Amino acid sequence: MDTSPNNRRVFDREASEDIGRNVSSNATIGDVIAARYNRRDILRGALGVAAITASVSPLALMAAAPAQAAGDRFSFDEVEAGVDEHHHVAPGYDADILIRWGDPVLADAPAFDPHHQTADAQARQFGYNNDFIGIVPIPGEDPNRRALIVVNHEYTIDELMFPRRGEDAGPLPRELVDIEIAAHGGTVIEIEKVDGKWRTVPGSAYNRRLTGSTGMEITGPAAGSDRLKTAADPTGRKVLGMLNNCAGGITPWGTWITAEENFHGYFWTDQVDSDGKVVAGVGGREAANFKRYGVPGRWYEWGVHHDRFNVDKEQNEANRFGWIVEIDPLDPTSIPKKRTALGRFKHEGCENIINKDGRLVIYMGDDERFDYVYRFITTGKVNREDRAANANLLDEGTLSVARFDADGSVHWLPLVFGQGPLTEANGFASQADVLIETRRAADLLGATKMDRPEDVEPNPVTGKVFVILTNNSRRKADQVDAANPRAENRFGHIIEMTPPDGDHAADTFAWDILLKCGDPSIAEVGATFSAATTENGWFGMPDNCAVDGEGRLWIATDGNTPTATGRTDGVWALETEGEARGTSKLFFRCPAGAELCGPRFTEDDTTLFVAVQHPGEDGESWDKFGRPSTFEDPMTRWPDFQEDMPPRPAVLAITRQGGGRIG
Repeated sequence: MDTSPNNRRVFDREASEDIGRNVSSNATIGDVIAARYNRRDILRGALGVAAITASVSPLALMAAAPAQAAGDRFSFDEVEAGVDEHHHVAPGYDADILIRWGDPVLADAPAFDPHHQTADAQARQFGYNNDFIGIVPIPGEDPNRRALIVVNHEYTIDELMFPRRGEDAGPLPRELVDIEIAAHGGTVIEIEKVDGKWRTVPGSAYNRRLTGSTGMEITGPAAGSDRLKTAADPTGRKVLGMLNNCAGGITPWGTWITAEENFHGYFWTDQVDSDGKVVAGVGGREAANFKRYGVPGRWYEWGVHHDRFNVDKEQNEANRFGWIVEIDPLDPTSIPKKRTALGRFKHEGCENIINKDGRLVIYMGDDERFDYVYRFITTGKVNREDRAANANLLDEGTLSVARFDADGSVHWLPLVFGQGPLTEANGFASQADVLIETRRAADLLGATKMDRPEDVEPNPVTGKVFVILTNNSRRKADQVDAANPRAENRFGHIIEMTPPDGDHAADTFAWDILLKCGDPSIAEVGATFSAATTENGWFGMPDNCAVDGEGRLWIATDGNTPTATGRTDGVWALETEGEARGTSKLFFRCPAGAELCGPRFTEDDTTLFVAVQHPGEDGESWDKFGRPSTFEDPMTRWPDFQEDMPPRPAVLAITRQGGGRIG
């Protein structure tokens, strides 16, 4: 990957996710898969040598069978996979731009002028790199006609946002740093459907921008801990902003829970060696904690201008990020809450389901190679009649981490101070310490090291839970055997968990592999799509997902590039049931350089909202462009295609021409 200054941010972000800071001796998911399928299939005598070599999953039998009609529940005609400057959607559908970076959110927002940006303007306009999308009903309104959407703004890319300042310009000046801070966070905006098309309502009283400077509260067991206190906040209960918000969820009572992911990249230190690498021991008493999370990452120069982002000057500020944040979109004056009971790590998602006993169960992934899958169960039950009664439900509950065993069972291991190794002898003086150092606590419990767990999505129709594992290029060749044939898992896979009797609070689940991704025409890849999947239908690097009203699974990807797969990212419809299980079809394709995020259906399944993030990034990956992509010279000018406009991340509304359900 190009590491020139113009591509520094994308390199830092992707390289960080590839590092894998888990040095524990816990079993990897590759070890577990090998042990499980090797033993099971030999005992059953179910798979011959050729079939085992092709796959670790029973889906390989489908791949080896003669091609047949898909027989699935997706009736659309596929998009052709490929790469160009535009987006593409299945024939018979429209994909309309709903809102773009810089579009007005608040009533007093100025028109977007990319050549004369200010932090004040950006704080009133739609932020950068839209990720998660949620839909929140407005009381008394039909949510399929009028609703609120909430959108995360994950990170910024200065070389695509700002006119070039020259190769030797040094750190970003404060005025540009402050624009970056304002472009983070999230957006709440009202939308309405008129004549079959969605549009924003810029003057709505519900509209709100949250940024990297918005005042927030810290709640739950870690609130008030000495490790969260700073010079600006001696209480350890107040913090400015949320950062690197990736995926998330919507609670049954209509609040937005958003996940802070790669928070480590925002923190700065001047303690570096001659190669610019952070020296050992930075962080003082927090050194081990910092190392496990990669703090300080020095992706952004914010700490040059703001002391709170410089760990040399304010050590504890980093401990105030990496949480799940709950926001009430229906009250624009409400204060967002960082809910510490759900743990601190590089949260990717926060999808949830009401268990049959009435408690809320939340699933989360820690998006780094060799990190873990988590579950949180509230102590109290969801009150379906009184919204206000759920106001602090997320402050009390049990956080657990997953151990996947070779016998096909998943065991949930509670992260509770005083239980097992989570004691003072191992450096934990309280539940606050367990939550601040969730990763280290999970290491000690023996959780299974996963291949970049991102979305963990419960299916309310079938009761199953999908674990989306993007990839793990660090799996070594000595982990390969007949049942696990891929060294360097570059294309990812999807695991399916099954709670017993639909009880999402059970201590033990069952698990299986739903799909191993990649090009099935290359035997060495070992992909397990069904034989009915076309050359356009396979994908790599699954990331986010959505489940529609029929329980069908839709996969969004991150990492399909001309150099990796010869195609861009997009949305694929994936059949998970019956004879068509493992059949995938390409529904929507991103423009060059972009990632597909946040797929979300309306209640009636007539609209699919998608977020197209970082269009035009990593220009050298596409031979047709073949050079760094910049503000002045981008790989694509999507979605405006105007010479005075840089590429702009955007949310699209996909609808069927003439109306009807998607798919």
